[in-house]
Amino acid sequence: MHPVRKQRLIVVSLVVVLSSAAVGLVAFALRDNINLFYPPADVVAGKAPVNRSIRLGGMVVEGSIERSSTELDTTFWVTDYEASVAVRYSGILPDLFAEGEGVVAEGKLNSQGVLVATQVLAKHDENYMPPEVAAALEGKTAPGEAATP
Repeated sequence: MHPVRKQRLIVVSLVVVLSSAAVGLVAFALRDNINLFYPPADVVAGKAPVNRSIRLGGMVVEGSIERSSTELDTTFWVTDYEASVAVRYSGILPDLFAEGEGVVAEGKLNSQGVLVATQVLAKHDENYMPPEVAAALEGKTAPGEAATP
């Protein structure tokens, strides 16, 4: 093999190996930063990973909000009208957070099936619902409501 071809082959091989290693390291570093969305029915069915960061979306169940009298801890239930999941959050909730309203909670699911939220997002007006929540609730109605055609 000609020395110039051999040198080019070594350089190209080195570039391929180093770029593959860089892509692998980036993918490894970012794997914990992925927040996948799960509706409550999937969480109850066991499709959501435990102790991994996820996003849970749905409607806040009427009468389910329990606030601590001494701390900023709040526990509430989120439903997609098929299943409900308990959410525990410590912090100040958004002003628009209320029962019967759309919500997305971001956090980790513990072994008891409770989402320990690090962030709670509420809808910002009466017409908006996060796209993930709207897709999860599509075609489902709350108990006592008539289905829309």
